[in-house]
Amino acid sequence: MLNQGSFSVSGNIVDVKNLCVFKGTVHITDGRISAIEPGPVAEEHYILPGLIDAHVHIESSMLLPTEFARLAAVHGTVATVSDPHEIANVLGSEGVKFMINNSKKSPFKFYFGAPSCVPATPFETAGASLDISETEALLALPDIWYLSEMMNYPGVIYKDPEVMAKLSAAKKAGKPIDGHAPGLFGDNARLYAQAGITTDHECFTIEEALDKIRWGMKVLIREGSAARNFDALLPLLSEHSSDIMFCSDDKHPDDLVKGHINLLVKRAIAAGYDPLQIIRACTFNPVKHYKLDTGLLHPGDDADFIVADNLSDFNVLATYIRGRKVAENGYTLIQSVTEETPNKFFARAISEQDITIKSSPGTIKVQKALEGQLITEVLHVKPLMTDGCVTSDIGRDILKMIVMNRYAPMLPAIGFIHGFGLKHGAIASTVAHDSHNIIAVGASDKDIVNAVSLLVKNKGGIAFSDGGKSCILPLPVAGLMSNLDGYEVAHKYEEIHKLAKSLGSQLAAPYMTLSFMALLVIPALKLSDKGLFDGRTFKFTSLLEN
Repeated sequence: MLNQGSFSVSGNIVDVKNLCVFKGTVHITDGRISAIEPGPVAEEHYILPGLIDAHVHIESSMLLPTEFARLAAVHGTVATVSDPHEIANVLGSEGVKFMINNSKKSPFKFYFGAPSCVPATPFETAGASLDISETEALLALPDIWYLSEMMNYPGVIYKDPEVMAKLSAAKKAGKPIDGHAPGLFGDNARLYAQAGITTDHECFTIEEALDKIRWGMKVLIREGSAARNFDALLPLLSEHSSDIMFCSDDKHPDDLVKGHINLLVKRAIAAGYDPLQIIRACTFNPVKHYKLDTGLLHPGDDADFIVADNLSDFNVLATYIRGRKVAENGYTLIQSVTEETPNKFFARAISEQDITIKSSPGTIKVQKALEGQLITEVLHVKPLMTDGCVTSDIGRDILKMIVMNRYAPMLPAIGFIHGFGLKHGAIASTVAHDSHNIIAVGASDKDIVNAVSLLVKNKGGIAFSDGGKSCILPLPVAGLMSNLDGYEVAHKYEEIHKLAKSLGSQLAAPYMTLSFMALLVIPALKLSDKGLFDGRTFKFTSLLEN
């Protein structure tokens, strides 16, 4: 995929290593920087290294890696540090290899990790598991660059043998270890870092981030479609710019059409931070931390760079990867590819009776979803009773939620949630971190059942039901990704997103938020296919209270 030939680009050259800008010409030969010649030039645009997303789950875009690349390159992204944890929970190591093989059909640079926690916990049903032998086999692959986020932080702190073996395998392979430890402070954060874990993207306060930096960890400032910590953590750039990277973690396709890491650069510049430090955080820092082979505009580097109009508006005019122009003036130049659709889906349709709770509790435990956060809170409320059954209470926004095993025909687990604001209808999805079982929330049992039936019929996707109206975006690749053109998927997702919002939800991204309501490793209260789970005690808990 190299551009076999020579060409030159002139303008203001951004040197992210020495934090300076100078006029000159970049010479490219056979996909590499052959020389950089300082000197007067007429061009006023800026030439700088391509942007890197330091932590992202490609699967959450609902796009194949090849399609993600087509959309992201338009915004100046040339590489991602990608955790294939989602597809691994469905298809195991074969899912990871599927992502690698598909990514090789694109000029874009994907740096995949070996998932460390599949399944994330023993308290849910996943489609696969990766033990120490499989993890070691993945770490031995040249296409695996690091050990993906170690979510089992209790296992790290208390030295679980399997967890410690995986950390040891990564160290032996000479590959960095990513972290995932929301809310971890003090001695526990120290023990976590001293185990060899080098990053965390789950900080949601400055105090937490500073504590982890204190123990030698790098903090990834995250701004995705659901979790948004950018504004809270951006002040770290002032005194800790060498310890900071930018990431999206999870990005829905319609948001990816609008922008990627470039939007974070723009916001940071608008907030008054040094543009060179900002650009360094999403180029130089990830390259050095993960030992990536992405070019940094030095002679001998791969010609991975972008051209922007200036360092204030930061409009990306062109993107190059290995000397090949892959995007120009808002249009992708990367072609789509045809791909297979591996999957694992054996769930059955359910009835309204299957999600009926006949009881008379004093109170129930209710998850409280928070805008822009993956954490939840716990409410204790007296439920609405109808004909002796606990039902959704639209007036107080206490809605029924279910999680159902997709890997075997089983009955769903049932809970209740506050914060979705649906006044009618239901939404459902097979994107449900981390095991990607079926998850649904609704104002009526009938609509929940209808939405789930759509998912079962299509063997995965995101679905909507409201009375006689229903809609689904099928996701035939592992129940997580479409095999269609990325822009088409973005358009279809935008349509179903609008339908979800029409039900009354005030959440910015109701489907993305829903996908994290089964993520047991993020406190406080979550729902798995096996029942209601308290992430603070790491134990199941009862929905009904006397």
